[in-house]
Amino acid sequence: MNIITSAYPQRRMRRMRKHEFSRRLMSENQLSVNDLIYPMFVLEGNNRTEQVASMPGVERLSIDLLLKEAAELVELGIPLIALFPVTPAEKKTLLAEEAYNADALAQRAVRALKEAFPQLGVMTDVALDPFTTHGQDGIIDDDGYIINDVTTEILVKQALSHAEAGADIVAPSDMMDGRIGAIREALEAAGHVNTQIMAYSAKYSSSYYGPFRDAVGSAGNLKGGNKHSYQMDPANSDEALHEVALDIQEGADMVMVKPGMPYLDIVRRVKTELAVPTFAYQVSGEYAMHMAAIQNGWLAEKAIVMESLLCFKRAGADGILTYFAKRAAQWLKEDK
Repeated sequence: MNIITSAYPQRRMRRMRKHEFSRRLMSENQLSVNDLIYPMFVLEGNNRTEQVASMPGVERLSIDLLLKEAAELVELGIPLIALFPVTPAEKKTLLAEEAYNADALAQRAVRALKEAFPQLGVMTDVALDPFTTHGQDGIIDDDGYIINDVTTEILVKQALSHAEAGADIVAPSDMMDGRIGAIREALEAAGHVNTQIMAYSAKYSSSYYGPFRDAVGSAGNLKGGNKHSYQMDPANSDEALHEVALDIQEGADMVMVKPGMPYLDIVRRVKTELAVPTFAYQVSGEYAMHMAAIQNGWLAEKAIVMESLLCFKRAGADGILTYFAKRAAQWLKEDK
């Protein structure tokens, strides 16, 4: 980038900041409702809600209430939701069979959503941690190590069951090697040629996921364990580009960087160096930190949330998964 400038006072940088009109004219990035993806938690039953204690304002909803919430999201213009099921303890197993049960919670929720709101994009999480008794994202051997290829076989079954239920996008978040290619091949063979894949390609082994694990009920199963053997080392940047390149080569339509704000440098590198559709997840820990400060009166809610989301756009993200999506969409609508 060549910067052409002149010396002060011929060039006063503040001159263009004085008026609102000129600030608007030279704004380099804008946030719109089209950038927002809303993660939602679904649980069994009817007319049921459960608060997520570590995520103030976030609820688990039964399918009937999920549909009521979806109606509001459609009205606000949010293009896509990301669905995460809360699996009852009695349905968790070592081999995660419930993950690909055609009548499981996620699959039923997808069918209900697509029947009621065909215009609303529905993305599903393809991972086994909500369905395993140990809370890991795959099938383990006697030493507790995740068996890559056996896990991939089950992930393929899970992705197919989601596509058959009507999911528009399947989002493998497990970080197994080669799973994108296997899922793409299976989708093609089954005739789901337009089912999109958003690959969690650069998913880091982060400490920011704690509240999410509470929300889906996997924290207790994990029992203090970690996911270092398959999620990425937070120290690494070049490795993320290799992961993204492999997933695109295998058939991913979009890629994800997770977590979000602590990894905006990765978002920028992926978008600049690989020029692929790039998304970021403002994860549960980021949400919880913001909400703690907001509720204590230390930060102004609207100002800080909208600034945080704009940062993703500045870094190059095409879209943002955020628990603030509904509130942000409401604010954007009010500001029109």
